Amino acid sequence: MVLFIFFASISVLIIFPILFIFLKMKPNKSGLTSYPILGNLPDLIKNGHRFLPWITEILSTTPTNTMALHVPTQPRQILTSNPRNVEYILKTNFQNYPKGELANFIFKDFLGDGIFNSDGELWHSQRKTTSFEFNKRSLRNFVTETVTFEILYRLIPLLDVTVEKETVLDLQDVLQRFAFDNICKVAFDFDPATLSEVRVDQNIPEKFMTAFDDSAELITGRFLEPAIFFWRIKRFLNIGKERRLKESIKVVNEFALDIIRSKKSNQHATPSCSNDILSRFTAKEDSTEPFLRDVIFNFLIAGRQTTSSALTWFFWLLSSNPDVELKILQEIRSIKRYANDDNGMFDFDQLREMNYLHAAISESLRLYPPVYIDTQTAASNDVLPDGTHVKKGTFVSYCAYAMGRTESIWGSDYHEFKPERWLVDGVFQPQSPFKFTVFHAGPRTCLGKEMAYIQMKSIVACFLDKFEYVVEKQSPPEVVLSITLRMKGGLPVRIKKRGDATP
Repeated sequence: MVLFIFFASISVLIIFPILFIFLKMKPNKSGLTSYPILGNLPDLIKNGHRFLPWITEILSTTPTNTMALHVPTQPRQILTSNPRNVEYILKTNFQNYPKGELANFIFKDFLGDGIFNSDGELWHSQRKTTSFEFNKRSLRNFVTETVTFEILYRLIPLLDVTVEKETVLDLQDVLQRFAFDNICKVAFDFDPATLSEVRVDQNIPEKFMTAFDDSAELITGRFLEPAIFFWRIKRFLNIGKERRLKESIKVVNEFALDIIRSKKSNQHATPSCSNDILSRFTAKEDSTEPFLRDVIFNFLIAGRQTTSSALTWFFWLLSSNPDVELKILQEIRSIKRYANDDNGMFDFDQLREMNYLHAAISESLRLYPPVYIDTQTAASNDVLPDGTHVKKGTFVSYCAYAMGRTESIWGSDYHEFKPERWLVDGVFQPQSPFKFTVFHAGPRTCLGKEMAYIQMKSIVACFLDKFEYVVEKQSPPEVVLSITLRMKGGLPVRIKKRGDATP
């Protein structure tokens, strides 16, 4: 009898709290189920594998397009796809929404104190230096020349070989290599030649790119941990993903330090001015190797990860929209008639004339933004324009992926790949940066926006002018949540030469 009473008591102590939790649970204003003690943790665990579609479904159906996510041991988080909130966070009350110490800490192992992960004077000084370089006409010319060289002498020969051998090509990998070579030359005056068959060292760039991609994906995974202390414990014990991250960062650090030391050595030997951006930072007396390493990583994120992600999704969307491809090709061939260059390349002014191509790329960016979510931290208590109360220390994130899929922003045809929505009488019309947040907005607006479009339009125009392609994947690809939006398993395509006949 005593044992019966003991076990009955234990059962009550175990079962009653469980029943209490589930009987008391209730949906919050966002449609999430809020559990006592656990908050929204069960929903996060259940939907962690489909995080973007999950929050998009919630944000697009709530009246304010804003949701609050509460998970124990993590900071309170507010996510929004409301353009009024975005403008308020990124511009109107910019000073109250820095990256914040915790967000900086989470990414610090990888991004350090670079421009994307810093605040205050540290951010402002990097922004000022970078802005000065990006506003120089010489840099624009250098970018155009670099892109032209990479297309003519690296990309097209590679594609020609692929056509000749009739092999399947991973277009995502090719685009990442192109962007890597390009940003290294423009920002660091270093040519890894990853698209070339002839390299000084076959192994180093390969190891670096693999380690860089792994680092970006693993560091992002820290945000999706059910409890913030999980990854900190694993880092302390040097186990699991944190051990892999440490090993990957060691590889990328070694590569970056080689570039820095080579750059400093060359500057001492030939102190004349150089076109690359790293030289400007290296010339500063207070620029330490760790800081210059941060500069390199942040530029690689901006120049390699974003454009390659954007073009990968663009070519996938284009493969299932032949009418859009035909219109782009017609525009390219129309401008090509007046081109003076026999190599088929287009200069800066000719690229600017390609309004439909510009619209098609922008439409792809709307649906698949490389930076799909961005997070700031509230420095003090506040109230967003939609009435959402924000407590000091709250993570406040705007989700560009959800914004591109919101009917109240883009209309009932928001799910369609429709470049025409960007055109008025055939001329490209930009949208508000607070509804089309792909290049950020406010004081942190992307400085490389124009150069990104130059690179993307150059690649697309030359590729479509010379080649046709068929995507091997039929079903929608899965996304990989890295620092940027990558395609799981790459983008396998078969290509062939395109005929010269004008469509």
